[in-house]
Amino acid sequence: MTGELVDTPEGPARLSVRRPAGSPRGTLVLGHGAGGARWTDDLLAVRDVALAAGWVAVLVDQPWRVAGRRVAARPEVLDRAWLSLSVRFGETEGPVVVGGRSAGARVACRTAAQVGAAAVLAISFPLHPPGRPERSRAAELGAPAAHGIRVHVIQGRTDPMGSPEEVGAVLPTSATLDVVDGAHSLERASAAVARSALGRLEGTARGVGGG
Repeated sequence: MTGELVDTPEGPARLSVRRPAGSPRGTLVLGHGAGGARWTDDLLAVRDVALAAGWVAVLVDQPWRVAGRRVAARPEVLDRAWLSLSVRFGETEGPVVVGGRSAGARVACRTAAQVGAAAVLAISFPLHPPGRPERSRAAELGAPAAHGIRVHVIQGRTDPMGSPEEVGAVLPTSATLDVVDGAHSLERASAAVARSALGRLEGTARGVGGG
């Protein structure tokens, strides 16, 4: 995927920006997961519906992936790179919604307050490693709510890294959850993921759930 290379403290990242034809309603910034060298169909579907609805859509390739490495960087490294790019997120008028899938969703939750996000879109949030529910990341999922930022989670019905029941049990009361068919990969449910994301964006544009 082509885009602009931007220096970060962790090396160059790539910003792929698409802008709507008219005045933007806001900006949606999405981060990828920890595996693979391509953007998954579910995230691309979310980007496309956001763009069609009048949002600037930004995909962020983390430095480790731009460099061609196969293993994702540590959480603190991902956060530093993301935060150094955040000055670019609010270049248009309107709210900024941050999100991503899996590891990208974790980054968005951890840094939402620092980047001034209006909302977080968490796709396939990895609540725990497979088979290790005791290693919960519930604190990350709940972090935005502590700053009045609402989170919308889109979770696969059979996700081994956090079932909808597990995720629902730890969600802040202000957060919302949509369940779609699939496990951790939701590529076959791309249309359903995009519909859910669009509903969240529409609510944020109307000032609902913006914090």
